[in-house]
Amino acid sequence: MRPRPGLRVLVTGGTSGIGRAVTEVLEAFDARVHVCGTDRDRLAGFLTARPGRTGTACDVSSAEQVGHLVAEAEAALGGLDVLVNNAGIAGPTARLEDVDPVEWTRTLEIDLTGAFLCAQRTAPLLKASRGAVVNISSVAGRLGYALRSPYNAAKFGLRGLTESMARELGPDGVRVNEVLPGFVDSDRLNRTTAARAEAMGRPFAEVEQGLLAKTSLRTKVSEQEVALLVAYLLSPAAATISGQSLSICGNVEYL
Repeated sequence: MRPRPGLRVLVTGGTSGIGRAVTEVLEAFDARVHVCGTDRDRLAGFLTARPGRTGTACDVSSAEQVGHLVAEAEAALGGLDVLVNNAGIAGPTARLEDVDPVEWTRTLEIDLTGAFLCAQRTAPLLKASRGAVVNISSVAGRLGYALRSPYNAAKFGLRGLTESMARELGPDGVRVNEVLPGFVDSDRLNRTTAARAEAMGRPFAEVEQGLLAKTSLRTKVSEQEVALLVAYLLSPAAATISGQSLSICGNVEYL
């Protein structure tokens, strides 16, 4: 089951990683997508790669910039049917006592406050269209994650935000769900695995194999698989799915 053609979608962090995959999959299903990103050169290249794409440079932790983003998305799309809250950073990999409070704050500002600000500003548009929100979280939103306390806390917070939004917006016909990817085969995973290996004083390959050993299927997840789950949640088949946290992770047992 595919999303209906012509969906008007805002994807934050839509120029790379999971966000880029979500944008491209939804475009393949004839959605109109407005994206945002902080890297202006990458954003410009992404927009020129496909005629009709629109986008805005935006740091989602800034209420002012998010207001500008939503105004530009509404103008470009003529309204809004879907918000995909994907923008995020990995945050530091460090023992609790070594985490820089500045990095703690920055991780929560982008990964949690950013999602809140985007949801807050798009809520009136989504109520008008009886639309949907998909928050991109992580299995770190359901499992404790040593050495990643800022990221872990932000993703647990996103789960609470998802459930409260679903209750609040549901009477207006707006569905809100979150997707919890596991170990996504990506440059980010390579970077965080390398940082984890350094923090633990162990070889990269050993730490990578240790991650996969925590997964029942002993496999990583692809960015496109995550994007296809987002597409399913926007399809008629998911018309009564709301307030849910759906893991796509090969069954990560622990972190």
